[in-house]
Amino acid sequence: MKNHFPSSDAVPSPLPPLPADFLALLDALIPSAWRAEVDASYTTRKDVVVRRNPLRPADAGALRAWLSSLQGQPLPGVEDVWRVPADQRTTLTHHPWVEDGSLYIQGAASMAAVWALQPQPGEHILDLAAAPGGKTALLAALMQNSGRIAAVEPVRARFFRLRANLQRLGVTNARLYLTDGTVVGRRVPQRFDRVLLDAPCSSEAQFTRLDPTSWAHWSLRKVRASAALQARLLRSAVQALRPGGVLVYSTCSMSPQENELVLDALLREQPELQVDPLPWPCPLPSIPGLTEWEKRALHPGLQHARRVLPTCWTDAFFVARLRKDG
Repeated sequence: MKNHFPSSDAVPSPLPPLPADFLALLDALIPSAWRAEVDASYTTRKDVVVRRNPLRPADAGALRAWLSSLQGQPLPGVEDVWRVPADQRTTLTHHPWVEDGSLYIQGAASMAAVWALQPQPGEHILDLAAAPGGKTALLAALMQNSGRIAAVEPVRARFFRLRANLQRLGVTNARLYLTDGTVVGRRVPQRFDRVLLDAPCSSEAQFTRLDPTSWAHWSLRKVRASAALQARLLRSAVQALRPGGVLVYSTCSMSPQENELVLDALLREQPELQVDPLPWPCPLPSIPGLTEWEKRALHPGLQHARRVLPTCWTDAFFVARLRKDG
């Protein structure tokens, strides 16, 4: 579904081109009806998406009034999430309500992974790659700080950033673990009601022609390495999930190798897993998951996954929701 918000101003050309291999990927993935908008997203300073954090006591009415003064527009279908024009980013990011955690800047596609999981108060939830903590904090908010979240991060510097962010955002129902997510499933099998795996990836969503360093470390080799790690983390996530539980797998990558192909291998190995349609409350610019890639048939359930497209207000993202038969 295409959005009807006014577009942000684009930066004039000439700008450096995106990597040739990545452009070939876009050629293969993006429907013609979306291609101009996707291409424009790489030369645009994007609008900012921000949500109210109910775990902080700031007055909701005052927050809404201030965001309206910045020409913020509520996103349809979700409560207290706004899209703010790009030229208001500095004003927004330096406001005390952002600094104290009453407002949190978070991409709509990132939030969509948590919306797809549908966490419930009182549940036991695993966040298997939790840093920097935005999704963990949204889990806690939707759970009303009840139940328990096990938030896992293997990199020490990122772990401490995660801890600081959750403290600032008022999260009290999370226990943090500095450990390798690939071993969690073996240590605590069938422990969790729901699992969120926002997997480390090649970070294609960060690409912008405004900053060529955004793709300086990207390569097809990195895509392959990311896919190998994602496969190990996915198996750990499934092992940690109780029968009847829900697993959401997401990445900020466009590449099928990191998304559908990883899931296709898992689904064929573990037939007890089913792919659910995504229960998103908010319409996002997206296309269905692939059921064929490079003349190879993929699991038909992958049509229920969604690939969020990069636009002037969204970043590239992939989300799939799996259910483990009881």
